[in-house]
Amino acid sequence: METNLELVFLATDGKTVRITVNDPKDDLNEEIIRNVMNQILTANVFETSSGASLVSIKEARKISKNTEVFSL
Repeated sequence: METNLELVFLATDGKTVRITVNDPKDDLNEEIIRNVMNQILTANVFETSSGASLVSIKEARKISKNTEVFSL
């Protein structure tokens, strides 16, 4: 099963920005994720293609996908 953690922020231009982490640790909780997202905001190292900065946390999502391949 493929698992991704999607960190969703709002940018200064009002648009939503997503940062995806592949195969995150299983023991993550809301506090850890919130702290990491706040560190990303404080470091201010990401910028959108239009030059907007990340300004606030919107949400975080853990997404799991199952893929079944059929031999034909």
